[in-house]
Amino acid sequence: MLDLCSISHKGGLVLWSRSFTPAASQSVASSASPVNSLIREALIEGRTAENKYEKDGYSVKWTFVNDLELIFVVAYQRILQLTYVDELLAALKTLFVKLFQPFLATFVASLHAASTGALSSNASQAAATWNFAKAFDGWDNVFDKLLRGLEDKAAQDRKTRVGHVPRSTVDPSPPSDDPSTIPLHDSEASVDEQQIARNVQALKTRLRGRGGRMGKRGGGRADIGSGRDSHPGSDSDTPTKRKPKGKAQRKWGDEAPSESDMASLNFSYEKIDSSDAGSLDLSALVDKGSLGTRTQDGLYEVKDWEFSAADDVISRVIQDGAPSAKASATPGSLGALGSIFARLTGSKVLTEDDLKPVLEAMKQHLMKKNVAKEIADKVCEGVGDGLVGKKVGGFQTTNAAVRQALSNSLTRILTPKTSTDLLLSIRTKLSSPLPSTQQRLPYSITFVGVNGVGKSTNLSKVCFWLIQNGLRVLIAACDTFRSGAVEQLRVHVRNLSMLGVNGATNSKSRVELYERGYGKDAAGIAKEAITYARDNDFDVVLIDTAGRMQDNEPLMRALAKLVAVNSPDKIIFVGEALVGNEAVDQLTKFDRALRDFSASSGGRERGIDGMLVTKWDTVDDKVGAALSMTYVTGQPIIFVGCGQTYTDLRQLRVANVVQAILSD
Repeated sequence: MLDLCSISHKGGLVLWSRSFTPAASQSVASSASPVNSLIREALIEGRTAENKYEKDGYSVKWTFVNDLELIFVVAYQRILQLTYVDELLAALKTLFVKLFQPFLATFVASLHAASTGALSSNASQAAATWNFAKAFDGWDNVFDKLLRGLEDKAAQDRKTRVGHVPRSTVDPSPPSDDPSTIPLHDSEASVDEQQIARNVQALKTRLRGRGGRMGKRGGGRADIGSGRDSHPGSDSDTPTKRKPKGKAQRKWGDEAPSESDMASLNFSYEKIDSSDAGSLDLSALVDKGSLGTRTQDGLYEVKDWEFSAADDVISRVIQDGAPSAKASATPGSLGALGSIFARLTGSKVLTEDDLKPVLEAMKQHLMKKNVAKEIADKVCEGVGDGLVGKKVGGFQTTNAAVRQALSNSLTRILTPKTSTDLLLSIRTKLSSPLPSTQQRLPYSITFVGVNGVGKSTNLSKVCFWLIQNGLRVLIAACDTFRSGAVEQLRVHVRNLSMLGVNGATNSKSRVELYERGYGKDAAGIAKEAITYARDNDFDVVLIDTAGRMQDNEPLMRALAKLVAVNSPDKIIFVGEALVGNEAVDQLTKFDRALRDFSASSGGRERGIDGMLVTKWDTVDDKVGAALSMTYVTGQPIIFVGCGQTYTDLRQLRVANVVQAILSD
């Protein structure tokens, strides 16, 4: 049984809708309805490749009529296995368009004219007061008849499958005179105890022959000629074990080292006085060319990553979309990607056969840009669904239509649905009112990821950015496994404390390290660090975690425990820009493991809140990892790391990433 069926325009105007249950009728106008969730989380973000969406126990399927800009949606309970939904959608699309084609064409044309300002005020008012009930008079009867027919057909198919139970029939075969077919013994005769004993003894004999191990437990036999002493046959006798010898201490010199000698050799807590600090090259820690800018409010903003392609024809056409630019472009000047679209020529309605070779070449282009294969397939399918049925004319019009469709799809995917202003989130929490009896907690950020991607290095870059904005930062060393992890953070804290803010000579009071050594519980250290930061008026706590592979379940459980115990405000996944298909696997499993394990431990479900992509300066225009990561989680990329100094942090702009992906 269906719950909801609706026909709407892509602009959001509902032309016709039918609810079948009270729950669906109540939620149809709310933001939590399955249709609104579909539009918000799938259609707007371009996730239309699967043509199936699940939300709050509902399964939602849909189909498009692109030339009339219509969306047909059917929602039903996920537990129900309705086999006729696809057939219903296809029949709905065919019948609705066939019955109301003139009205729909006039309606869509009026919407376009109203959006471009071509209609007069009277015409616009008339377009805003369409009487759909009158226009679609009789459609309810057609729909009821169609639905009843499909449900009856599905019920008949179920009865046929249930009533038809295949029975195995054995055809009697004539007796054979071949003596080889006569059984050697009666299959129904039971094996006596003596035969069982003989079989067991034969098995023991075979096992004993493989290495003489059976003789240790019964028989008291010795391995003759082996040169080894025979072991006693009794189970109570066990061979004597040699006690391991303790490690012999190596002596260096004639006398034991004194405390002063040991202190001189201990470099774990390196202390730098003023004279040593002056000898360090601070210019190597900060790149003046990559320093951010300060706004009128005094806030320090990191630079935007920019893609330099001045002669890129495709990007120029996408940005201005001017007819003069289209007319000046020639097939020979479009480059590799332009030659893909050049296969579509002539004034016609695009079909799947027309688009198939173009979409295949488009997929290859995306994969060359380091987009994961699975994501490239889905993006191309979504672009194809949006173009099938559209009418285009001439080579240039077709070229621009396909390019624009791909650009729009990439823009929808990369556009974040949550705020990427991390500084605003921090200041909002720090300035929110609290009861007088409650002490304010600092803003906590947890950095997670696989081994070797640069979590600690880029954590220090984020710390530099926060210090420049006047915030006090505490770094929690929760990587208690990797050798040198604590010492690495200690060096970063030492360097950051020597870099001034707004002309100051240093920032020692603005950054500290909280560590408890190695081999400790990371969740406990993070909790202690947050408490220490609260008691000492720190604004932000940056939690560094140990790298782990996404398939290591015990380590993923330990990470989920850290998240569940401390409830950080942000969980940032640190990934490499060099990965392709691996990005999808890493992010999917990290996000799923965090959600599953954090929910099972009694806390609220938490997943990845954002990404930080490292080694961005090594990929040039092959920035497909950003598209893959954003598509998988739907979360934004907050920063990208592009160097070895503390200022090598960049923000991503959607237009720049789209331009790099579409470039040749």
